Amino acid sequence: MRPLTLLDLDGTLVDSAPGIHASIRFAAAELGVPAPTPEQLTAMVGPPLQDGFATVLGLGPVDVDRAVAAYRAHYTAGAMFDAPVYPGVAELLARLRADGQLLAVATSKPVEFARRVLEHVGLADAVDGVHGASMDGRVRHKQQVVALALAGHPDGDRPVLVGDRAQDVVGARVHGVPCVGAGWGPARPGELVQAGAAVVVTTPAEVPAALVALRD
Repeated sequence: MRPLTLLDLDGTLVDSAPGIHASIRFAAAELGVPAPTPEQLTAMVGPPLQDGFATVLGLGPVDVDRAVAAYRAHYTAGAMFDAPVYPGVAELLARLRADGQLLAVATSKPVEFARRVLEHVGLADAVDGVHGASMDGRVRHKQQVVALALAGHPDGDRPVLVGDRAQDVVGARVHGVPCVGAGWGPARPGELVQAGAAVVVTTPAEVPAALVALRD
């Protein structure tokens, strides 16, 4: 069996904040609610979109649905592609593949969007599977996505998740999967440690050694 490494997308493989922030601001304007603060925008990168509108911006169920629709209209019009690959990520994926690892993206972004982003930035062929949320929101929490990824790769051994937010750590832990914290992402200082990440690294280059240490 090959070691299975699960990879978050937003804030871990790509810096999707510019496109996400622009789409959130567009949705807020469409609904006529106050423009999100920088702190609110940062808090909404990583968690499921519906949860972000509800808990961060305080919208009710009807307005959450309207906000999601407005966000997706703006996002799919081009903002989703404003998501450059973090320096060192392409090299990291190549290194893990060369080491014989199975690589699977596990993201709270709708899987259709995730695939389009990966294709756009040239990483689609660097992973063995892509698992994400459903468009209707029934599957959106990290533990649900991790479950899909684990089920999709039953031949994977000693799975570990690499992710940049507390939701990644907690969602992986539900399945007994340790998390390597991607410290180059948008997490607040101390967020990943407080959530229980097995280790936090500051660059993609440090991930292979962290994975080896967790699997020994």
